[in-house]
Amino acid sequence: MSDLATLLEVGGPVAALGGGTAYARANHPGLYWSAVGGPISTVRLLSSYASVMEACGLTVAPSRLRVLAVKATTRREVRPVPTRRGIIRPTATGLRLRLRLAPGQEPADVAASAERLRHAWGVHAVYVSIVKPGVVELRLVGFDVLRKVRIPRKTGGGFLQVPVALREDAMPFIRDYRSVPHQLTLGATLSGKSMYLRHLVSGLAPQDVALVGVDCKRGVELAPFASRLSALATDPDEASELLPVLVREMEDRYDLIKARQGIAPSTPDEEITSDIWGLPESERPVPVVLFVDEVAELFLTATRKDEERRDEMVTQLIRLAQLGRAAGIYLEVCGQRFGAELGKGATMLRAQLTGRVCHRVNDEASAKMALGDIAPEAVLAACAIPAERPGLAVAGDTSGGWSRIRTPYLSLGDAADVCRETAHLVPDLPALKPFRPYVPAPSHPVERPGPAVQPRPLTD
Repeated sequence: MSDLATLLEVGGPVAALGGGTAYARANHPGLYWSAVGGPISTVRLLSSYASVMEACGLTVAPSRLRVLAVKATTRREVRPVPTRRGIIRPTATGLRLRLRLAPGQEPADVAASAERLRHAWGVHAVYVSIVKPGVVELRLVGFDVLRKVRIPRKTGGGFLQVPVALREDAMPFIRDYRSVPHQLTLGATLSGKSMYLRHLVSGLAPQDVALVGVDCKRGVELAPFASRLSALATDPDEASELLPVLVREMEDRYDLIKARQGIAPSTPDEEITSDIWGLPESERPVPVVLFVDEVAELFLTATRKDEERRDEMVTQLIRLAQLGRAAGIYLEVCGQRFGAELGKGATMLRAQLTGRVCHRVNDEASAKMALGDIAPEAVLAACAIPAERPGLAVAGDTSGGWSRIRTPYLSLGDAADVCRETAHLVPDLPALKPFRPYVPAPSHPVERPGPAVQPRPLTD
């Protein structure tokens, strides 16, 4: 009986510790990684580094000096030398370490062994990035960071940069309008496309930027942000009036740049510019970000008159996409489907949209429309997005690179509150004043007496 009592005394805390560990791993993976998973993976890496590198083919023949030293001091066999490893740096989501490649090795050799390294060291994923010639960084991710998305506080963002999502390698996905001026975002209903748009609007609202919206769904997506918008069109008729104004604004900015270029020969080279960013700050117009939601509504026609209006709007959108960057006008085009079947000019407009974000779509053809012309291997990843993970998407650009990202949840009310708090930052653009949306005055909530009997809270 005494042995049984001792076993129960010892086994109780052990069972509780095991249960707590399993609970933390399932519900709080970050805490589990910091307390348990990270130290275990570090020990695995340190103890098996040489053998794992050899199994992955990431070793090289030792130098002659090393061979002579080993033969002179010991009689053991001279083994291949693994890739030189740097200091292991733990993070909140995994581990980082740098490898110095030996002569004859290339980063592709390490990237090809990423799956083997993941299993050998017991982590969720391994990603390889180039630091400089001859040096690569291994980013070991300890758990699925896209299951519960939390964007790091320190993202290194700046002007016209919005940390809108989290990548699968635990790095923030930053929408940078200076480097990727125009973008196409596709996604089926309930895929998370609207959430992505909310993050963009709320991230740009505190910045010195003019926000313009074209929402042909009667404004249901962009109307809650009306207090921060400089202009809003809620149907194709209003859009056909707004887009020419933006084109004229772009032409006026080009005239301003040309006037700056017609300067005296003695002017320093740094004062000569080809875009608005080279203008003095006192003369520089504010950048404009144009959000087009459900772009297909601008292409659909029912009569010949609608066709003429459609052709004009598409031509103006193409002009803004081709020439808008230098004038500080950027396009964010969203829709459920966008391809040649929409009509004349659709393919030409898509070719001008450098960035691509594809959420869950209903067919493979839609994924090919978004990613097929820039990263064909990303099409399969986009088609594999499950419906139970809204906000998950595949992001790519014309460089051919792509990654999985996921947008964290942001309620419509919170995004609208950000816009109301920053309503005073709406820039003064006289050309857009006729299109400024009406914002009703906030009404004071009426206090209602509570029920005599409080309802029983719902349980899972």
